[in-house]
Amino acid sequence: MSEAKTVFESMVGRFDADEADDMEAVFQFDLDDADSYHLSILDGKCDMGEGEHDDPTVTLSMDLETLKDVMSGELDGMAAFMQGKIRADGDIMLATKLTQIFPM
Repeated sequence: MSEAKTVFESMVGRFDADEADDMEAVFQFDLDDADSYHLSILDGKCDMGEGEHDDPTVTLSMDLETLKDVMSGELDGMAAFMQGKIRADGDIMLATKLTQIFPM
């Protein structure tokens, strides 16, 4: 199994339905050095999909290392965005909630 897939599966496992609070959203992750994945949140559930979603709410582009650092808490997501390590398109405010929805 790919390292990227492992990261996304662990995110799904850490999904906090209370934090998602009736959210309907699709997070598209375009990784520079790995396959793309998306996480769909609907009705208090989170599902992972491989590849491109046809209508993501927000698209986040970065390399796999940046994703791992942000999701492990080693790197602040907003700092990574300001440094240009993460590029976001769509509902950027939604992206700021990523570490709340998928806590460590």
